[in-house]
Amino acid sequence: MLRLFNILVIAALLGSAAWVYKIKFEATVQAESVAKLRTEIRRERDQIAILRAEWAHLDRPDRLQELAKRHLKMRPIEVTQFDTLDGLPERPKPIVPPGTADPIGAIIEDFADADVLNGTLPDRQRR
Repeated sequence: MLRLFNILVIAALLGSAAWVYKIKFEATVQAESVAKLRTEIRRERDQIAILRAEWAHLDRPDRLQELAKRHLKMRPIEVTQFDTLDGLPERPKPIVPPGTADPIGAIIEDFADADVLNGTLPDRQRR
């Protein structure tokens, strides 16, 4: 009986050792995987930093100005191209007057003309 007990204890010990070895091996594989991922993340971050630096170099205003002068046949902006505020058109009439209780009803009333409802345009807007 004692011999059988010793054999069972030795078998349990060997099984436990194999189980611990399996867990250790899986942990080592996972640690290697994490290390590879960290290396890959570091490499990707370095690549992103390089691309950002290259973008900053390519996006410099003086470089873009030189490329625009070389490749685009545009004239420089002149002072006469700008207009004063007096030259702006008047602000259009609001579709819905402020403070209207029923804005959708006000829009429908504005467009209650027969010409607007059947889809025709007034003469001044026809082309």
